[in-house]
Amino acid sequence: MKCISVYTNSFENFSDIYEQVLESPPGDNEDIVVDGITVSGSGHVPTQYIERMRAKPEVVVMREKARDIMILQHGNVFEICLPSDEEEVEEIVEELEVVE
Repeated sequence: MKCISVYTNSFENFSDIYEQVLESPPGDNEDIVVDGITVSGSGHVPTQYIERMRAKPEVVVMREKARDIMILQHGNVFEICLPSDEEEVEEIVEELEVVE
């Protein structure tokens, strides 16, 4: 999954810029500032990372089902985890293998 880090501990500030970040996400290893908040393209994270983070009591997990987006909040950072094109291809291949 592609990961975007938003450096704020305020849910209100995060939600104010959330859609703007999704519309114009930073590239991998790129930092941008949106309304005074640093947003970083953190590259790709494995699905196992999300599962490990979900198990931690200090991590808040939110999910936007319609777009299959997972949001992790811990400390002073929100991590937006988006499905990547590679994962979509893998899912299609797995479905094709089942059919054969």
